[in-house]
Amino acid sequence: MILSPYDAEDHGEIREGVRKLCAQFPGEYWRKLDEKREYPTDFVNALTEAGWLSVLIPEEYGGSGLGLGAAAAILETIQSEGGNGGACHAQMYIMGTILRHGSEEQKRAYLPKIASGELRLQAFGVTEPTSGTDTTSLRTFARREGDQYIVNGQKIWTSRAEHSDLMLLLARTTPREEVAKKTDGLSVFIVDMREVVGKSLTIRPIRTMMNHATTEVFFDNMRIPAANLLGEEGKGFRYILSGMNAERVLIAAECVGDAKWFTRRSVDYAKERQVFGRAIGANQGVAFPIAKAYANMRAAELMVREAARMYEAGLPMGAEANMAKMLAADASWEAGNACVQTHGGFGFAEEYDVERKLRETRLYQVAPISTNLILSFLAEHVLGLPRSY
Repeated sequence: MILSPYDAEDHGEIREGVRKLCAQFPGEYWRKLDEKREYPTDFVNALTEAGWLSVLIPEEYGGSGLGLGAAAAILETIQSEGGNGGACHAQMYIMGTILRHGSEEQKRAYLPKIASGELRLQAFGVTEPTSGTDTTSLRTFARREGDQYIVNGQKIWTSRAEHSDLMLLLARTTPREEVAKKTDGLSVFIVDMREVVGKSLTIRPIRTMMNHATTEVFFDNMRIPAANLLGEEGKGFRYILSGMNAERVLIAAECVGDAKWFTRRSVDYAKERQVFGRAIGANQGVAFPIAKAYANMRAAELMVREAARMYEAGLPMGAEANMAKMLAADASWEAGNACVQTHGGFGFAEEYDVERKLRETRLYQVAPISTNLILSFLAEHVLGLPRSY
């Protein structure tokens, strides 16, 4: 069942290639991992070897050099086939910070190895327990000593830290009280985790309601070579922001994929399930919620495409990225609810995968930015309403 014309027309060859790869990892594979809260190493390795995780890396550094729309098509397809791109999606947008703001030496040192899979760049050290989304309030501090920085502090919700060789770390390098603007004095570093894990870097896993390999990390006099500073010292907040729009578009694409998966399952079950002598899909009480979820998915899909188009064209698209993420997260959650309701009791049975996918897609109402903060952004920066925080 084709749920959208874009399933075949928009990066059709890429979608078909990813679809074939995902067929090797059916629902049973994901259910077993979910039960044990294990990382999908085989799946991520297969994506890496096929080159799907390096599509945004330019050809001169070993990647495919494709646009954000291609990356969105990959992640959407993973989700629509019942997988979970959250296990590796960060590698697509984190490396963009290196590409845009790193030196030529840094690009050549890291990007080809990331593209080949020799190095894994999955960890993104930004959020802290006391700051949350208020990034400028973070307390992790990097103090310059000669040709090194000494880092102390902690991060939370640093996903995939246990499965990454490199971390992109945002830390304060100038005390907040000494800067003119609270967004100044933050810097970005490339941390080679292989050299510090178990020594000056401690990782503590956080068990969550879904199989999402997230952690809390602690820095205890961790040393980073000054050569690993990305761009200019003190300008890191701007560097991180430039990657967040891409992140939101890709997360939105995943949500669209989830919504397609839920809707396909709902339609198939509503056609097959017979009650009182006819298919339950003949009842408007069953059919209408599915149809409404489909319509909202399509609207979100169009917003995702528009945001990706603007990003690739180099246009300001903060509002579009945020709207795409919010609309898509809402659409996937609505489609998930409709899918559970359609399946009745079977919607809660593990073997149908509906409850697993519902737990996974619920995350995106909160991360990487909550719906309320998106609404605050739109109210202030698009509609000109007074600042609410």
